[in-house]
Amino acid sequence: MKQEGRKLKLLFVSHSFPPPGKPLENVGGMQRVATELHAALGRHPDVELHSLVLETSWRWTHVRVFPFLAGLLRRIPRLVRREGIDVVFFSSMVTATLAPELRRRAGMRSVRLATVVHGLDITTAAPLWQRIVRRTFRALDRVAPISRATAEEARKRGVPPERMRVVLNGVDLRRFSPLGDRAEARRELLRALGEAGAGIPADALLLCSVGRHVERKGFAWFAREVMPRLPDNVVWLLAGEGPETPAVRAAVSAGKLEARVRLLGRVSEELLQRLYHGSDLFIMPNVPVPNDMEGFGMVVLEAALSGLPTVGARLEGIQDSVTEGENGVLVEPRDAAAFARVIEELGSDRGELARMSGRARRYVENTYGWAGVADRYVRFIAEGLLTPEER
Repeated sequence: MKQEGRKLKLLFVSHSFPPPGKPLENVGGMQRVATELHAALGRHPDVELHSLVLETSWRWTHVRVFPFLAGLLRRIPRLVRREGIDVVFFSSMVTATLAPELRRRAGMRSVRLATVVHGLDITTAAPLWQRIVRRTFRALDRVAPISRATAEEARKRGVPPERMRVVLNGVDLRRFSPLGDRAEARRELLRALGEAGAGIPADALLLCSVGRHVERKGFAWFAREVMPRLPDNVVWLLAGEGPETPAVRAAVSAGKLEARVRLLGRVSEELLQRLYHGSDLFIMPNVPVPNDMEGFGMVVLEAALSGLPTVGARLEGIQDSVTEGENGVLVEPRDAAAFARVIEELGSDRGELARMSGRARRYVENTYGWAGVADRYVRFIAEGLLTPEER
């Protein structure tokens, strides 16, 4: 193990950071994990943290990532030699693809290489990418999937169990405040929504969802199949945008649901907090899509911290972010009748909904705080690690 009293010298490598001072320029689950894990590792008492990160907007990532990766082949070995790095820790498989080539570089064979694995970063169906993923896994010493579903995908691609450990995602406990008075929070939300909140009754059962509008999120399916089954007092607020937004709009229009489904587009951090506080249930209606998995579901933790329990699909990584009886309820994917039944049952007992709200926050606080998650990463990637004197 590392010497008593000496910190683990860890080099964190990521292509997923937003530009300085512009957090909304590069937002997503993978980006949030990278930045918050980096911050937590920087606070870890046993870690001396070094960093090589690409700070760029989502729009320019695909242009800047290749020069960034090429430069890392020079920068990583140089930093390893200069600082005596013990572990190079990649925030995803995108940067981890450098592992096979790094192994060939002078001074890199005795350095431990580790990575976080999210899901989509290994399941993309392109044959060339699948060959790269398998080759990368062979060069890595430690592989940390963010959920059991992601671990299973990694296992299928050749990662032996002894080199892999599931480390569930964390959430910044300071970022989302606990719920105060729900009725007042509802009034503040409707005022903040402006025209998008017009006509929504104060006593409506308010559902909300947050995420990029892609097929696997199930937003178009939920609008088409579930919302028509729900009573008129149920209103759904959907934040985000993406390639499936036209399909969601078409489903809303076909069902004449304009009064009960409000598309909010991208929302600010302040409005997101109000959305969580003023709603009654968070909805995660994912549907199975080949080679496009939900690795975890960070928004579930964010919602729970704000006192919002989840009704989600029993699918992929969502099964690790939602624990039934603690922060939500799971329903079989694409079972519209079951989704509608659970939502109606929960909405009919506001007292139980309030109790669920308190349980959800307490559970996430006790289970998913970044301090504990970062410590689990450190213990795994440093396990059995020898000091330079012992190698």
